[in-house]
Amino acid sequence: NESDQQQPAKKLKTSAPLQVAPPSSSKTSSNTTKRVIILLDQASIETVKNRRGVFELLNCDDHRDLCRKKLKKDPNDFRPDILHQELLAILDSPLNKAGMLQVYIKTNKGVLIEMNPATRIPRTFKRFSGLMVQLLHKMKIKAGNESTTLLKVIKNPFSQHLPPGTKCFGFSKEGKLYSPVALAKQLFPPTPAEQEVPTCFIVGAMSTGHVRTEDHPYMEEMLSISEYPLSGAAALSRIVGGIEHQWGIV
Repeated sequence: NESDQQQPAKKLKTSAPLQVAPPSSSKTSSNTTKRVIILLDQASIETVKNRRGVFELLNCDDHRDLCRKKLKKDPNDFRPDILHQELLAILDSPLNKAGMLQVYIKTNKGVLIEMNPATRIPRTFKRFSGLMVQLLHKMKIKAGNESTTLLKVIKNPFSQHLPPGTKCFGFSKEGKLYSPVALAKQLFPPTPAEQEVPTCFIVGAMSTGHVRTEDHPYMEEMLSISEYPLSGAAALSRIVGGIEHQWGIV
């Protein structure tokens, strides 16, 4: 929580240094303009101090009793693993490796995080948790011994970080239904070079609920990528896959 950020850094669980992914050799990577922006909204990223005085990432598996008895909240609301799954899905995508993607995270506490697309997210949830705790307390994460900043907390609102003219769309089961290919054809030109301004997608990273228009009044429309309820990671894979198909990124 917010008060945790004032505690000494020596009590943090630290993870191994992050690395920067090697640059792609793809012909599309020469154009560094980010054509697609994704905001992972309402992510459950919150720290808690355990009995040993060490800060941990609050989650439903390790802190079930704490959620119920002390916080008086449903433990199932604390699912930071959802964010982990979503980040792995989109940062591993050919679209990101082609240099076309920019990712932001907004937590359920209103903390806004910018992510370097070259970040290699830890594969295990334990290491990912340590990384998120470190980020919330230190406000930024750098790559090993390098000066490259991989993750950093930035100022709200999110809309001020969008390039002028960016078109924003939210995703919900109740949105207008498209197949991945039809969505990409509707929103994107045949090639990345023809897209003059980025397109932004806002996808939920919470266990229950959905992206809300009142939180993001600049959204033009709510969309859906399947007639079935999908996990955030599955929905993102379909969205990104459609764009890759449209632009011939394999």
